[in-house]
Amino acid sequence: MEEKALSTFVDDAIGIWIAGGPLMYPLAALAFVIYFYALEMLIYFRREEYHAIDELTWEGWIKKPDDSKGTIGAIIKYSQTGVKTLRDVESRFEEIKTAHLPRVQRKIIFLSILVTVSPLMGLLGTVMGMLTTFKGLAHSSGQVIDVVAQGISEALITTQTGLIIAIPGYILVYMLTRRRQEQAAFLERVESLTLQHFTRLPKSQQEAHKA
Repeated sequence: MEEKALSTFVDDAIGIWIAGGPLMYPLAALAFVIYFYALEMLIYFRREEYHAIDELTWEGWIKKPDDSKGTIGAIIKYSQTGVKTLRDVESRFEEIKTAHLPRVQRKIIFLSILVTVSPLMGLLGTVMGMLTTFKGLAHSSGQVIDVVAQGISEALITTQTGLIIAIPGYILVYMLTRRRQEQAAFLERVESLTLQHFTRLPKSQQEAHKA
C-alpha cells in the first residue's frame, strides 16, 4: 500500500514537472543554489561557537588567553598577543571584523538576490504559459483545448514553484541576517571587554603583552 502511494506521488510529481514546461529546469537549478548557499552559511555560523560557549567562559579566556580554545580562543589570542596600546587592540579587532563580517554580508546579499529572482522567474513562466494559451486560442483546431490547458498549467505551476522556492528562502535570509547581527554584536562585546581588561592590567603585565 505504501509502495503504491509512493509510486502515485512520484508519477504526480513527474506529471507536474512536465506540465510546468522548460522553465522548471532553471527554477530547479536556482533552488539548488539558494539552499546550498543557505546550508553552507548555517554550517559556518554553527562552527563559529559563540552560541555554544557561554559568556562567562570566554570572559575568563579574555583574562587568561592561554586557556582559550577554538575560534573564539583564536580571536582572543590574536587580539592580545603583541599589542602595545589600546589602539593596537582596536586595530586587531578591526582586522578580525574585516575578515569575518564583510564576507558574510556579501553572501547574504547574493542569497537575497537569488531568492528575489525566484518568484520573478515564476512570473516569467506565467507569461510564457499565457502566450501558449493565446497561441492555442488563435489557432482554431481540434487540439485547441489541449493547447490552452497546457498553457494555463504551465502558467500556474511555474508561479507556484517560484513562490515555493522564495518563501522559505526569505525566512532563511532573515535567519542568516539575524545571525550576522549577533556575530557583529559578539565581536563588539569581546572587543569592549578586552579593552576593559587591558586598561585594568598593571604596567608590568601590560609590558608582557609587548613581547
